[in-house]
Amino acid sequence: MPANKKLLVLPGDGIGPEVMGEVRRVMDWMQVRRAVSFDLQEGLVGGAAIDADGTPCSDATLAAARLADAVLFGSVGGPKWDKLPFEQRPELGILRLRKELGLFANLRPALVLEPLAEASALRAELVRGLDIMIVRESTGGIYFGEPRGISLNAAGRRVGIDTEVYRRRDRPRGPRRLRPGTQAPQQGDECRQGQCHAVRPPVARCGG
Repeated sequence: MPANKKLLVLPGDGIGPEVMGEVRRVMDWMQVRRAVSFDLQEGLVGGAAIDADGTPCSDATLAAARLADAVLFGSVGGPKWDKLPFEQRPELGILRLRKELGLFANLRPALVLEPLAEASALRAELVRGLDIMIVRESTGGIYFGEPRGISLNAAGRRVGIDTEVYRRRDRPRGPRRLRPGTQAPQQGDECRQGQCHAVRPPVARCGG
């Protein structure tokens, strides 16, 4: 039997616990069949962590994530915590894990299987054979740029600021470092697109 892998399971909120419950069933099946064995540890993140520890990602959870071979993350957030200040939002749990663990790449494969081509909202001839890998930067840009926040200007009006910051090394590191380990065709085209959505909603709604 292969050596045990140490996994940290973070179900989080909403549908997260349900999804992680099914993941645990798969792990149990694999262990019974002796295909592979896991050392499992479960922790809190997001709203569940706020309710228990007062923070979306505790130091203990971060320490456990550093020691794990992999982290299985469910989801975070929900109506229960929508009225919390931004600094206490459940979504900051995943942002802390990304930043502290250096998880800079979000991989989003898009593959259209032939039997499903006709089911697409787009014309089948446009999506048939689609096989792309979207690599999104997750630790740079507006996620962690400074300065940020909401303050009053000289006229007494509220002003929101988010800063878009990219270091020179941030821009090419995703494609350069990930290509050898992905299944994307080496001969395929590479297209880069800057991230342009607002990550901190309260700034957009700060009013005047």
